[in-house]
Amino acid sequence: MSATSVHEVSALFSRGRLTAIPRRTARREQLLAHLAESLFERGRDYTEPEVNQALLTVHDDCSALRRYLVVGGWLTRPRDCSVYRRVR
Repeated sequence: MSATSVHEVSALFSRGRLTAIPRRTARREQLLAHLAESLFERGRDYTEPEVNQALLTVHDDCSALRRYLVVGGWLTRPRDCSVYRRVR
């Protein structure tokens, strides 16, 4: 992530908490990249409760963030949602 992107993403936080999930796709992608890289290790399996706990550290709507991470291709999961894995 470039220095400009890091600065733009940091503007979305106040006291370590995400103030709002961006509506603009490009801005949301920057946020998702930041969350994936800072909260999840590549190649490690996570249960849904573990993903939720990690996301709750930054925002109360963990289900929306989880969904955006999956749809955006940052996390994968099988149909039964038994395990999540960071892929990017």
